[in-house]
Amino acid sequence: MSSSEILLLLAIGFLAGTVGGSLGVGGGIVIVPALVFFFGLNQHTAQGTSLAVLMFPVAIMGAYNYYRNGYVNLKYVLILVLAFAVGQYVGSLVAIHIPGRVLRKIFGIFVVLAGLKMVFAK
Repeated sequence: MSSSEILLLLAIGFLAGTVGGSLGVGGGIVIVPALVFFFGLNQHTAQGTSLAVLMFPVAIMGAYNYYRNGYVNLKYVLILVLAFAVGQYVGSLVAIHIPGRVLRKIFGIFVVLAGLKMVFAK
């Protein structure tokens, strides 16, 4: 791995962390497209790599700041964590059987629709 690749990965990780911490969105919104466009990864590998990042406690510092300021509902967290884990497993089983080109389009449409909903919601 070259030093320029390492620097680009560091920049992508920092941007994903900053966006995730400041806007509460998953870092995958930044990481997946960046890995596809800058590193040429296929959609499956980009998504798998992005999910693997979550195995590490990457959001703990941001979550701690929100918790410290009274912005975390721990009851909701516990329920969401359980459902999220099951959903991740089921979703990954489904996604690995979808052709990469189709998966990339589904991902893009989801991001666009989510963005439009956020912009135009009352």
